[in-house]
Amino acid sequence: MPTSAVTTIFLDDGGVMNDNTLRGPEWQRLVGEYLSPRLGGSLQAWGDANQVIATREFKLYKDHNWGTGELDFLAFREQSDRDWLLGMTEMLGVEAPEGDACLRLAREAYGFVTRRVRSAFPGAVDAIRQLHVTGYPLYIASGEDSDHLDGYLEGMGVRDLFRTLYGPDIVNTAKEVPEYHSRILDHAGVEPGEAVVVDDSPQVVAWARDTGAMGVLVSAEGEGAGPVIPNLAALPAFLASL
Repeated sequence: MPTSAVTTIFLDDGGVMNDNTLRGPEWQRLVGEYLSPRLGGSLQAWGDANQVIATREFKLYKDHNWGTGELDFLAFREQSDRDWLLGMTEMLGVEAPEGDACLRLAREAYGFVTRRVRSAFPGAVDAIRQLHVTGYPLYIASGEDSDHLDGYLEGMGVRDLFRTLYGPDIVNTAKEVPEYHSRILDHAGVEPGEAVVVDDSPQVVAWARDTGAMGVLVSAEGEGAGPVIPNLAALPAFLASL
């Protein structure tokens, strides 16, 4: 069982559990596997289109003026999901489904891809299992939507070890605002002083610390305001040392 005041762990996904440099090429390959038989177009063309359109949608998300977190993330997400599929079909010159069928197909494609991506950092799965056996309740705190997270964790074989998978959709708040972590802590019913938030973004870690939680930065270079660990595999030993 945990022996310090920290009893509950919130883990980021990309950059902490999974390597985004591996995930991108996996997406390009798998998107075509799902959509080519349904809408036409070559596997390569779908992969190329996904790289362009996903990059565009991610930039729109990052550049969006989320302000104080009062904007409607769910509405933004729905439009972005539609635009992702419509943008790719336009590039390929194939016909896209209309109305709700477009959104449904986009999200079916997400489910297909996320469950097949294999991009976990070395030692990440073992660390998650060790933390679970030690008795830490595990949550996700990510900028990814919860349904994407569900697929990734299922593919890693650790979905059953986590409680709520907090993406912005669960609290209708983008991770890019300070209010995100206070809202997920409140939703989970976890006191900030009992939580450790593990992330690879110094800004996100700083916001988590502002709530009263312990923020642990993942940095392979060991740079940043402490505590800092090189990777998720180092987290069990760090927590045991508290």
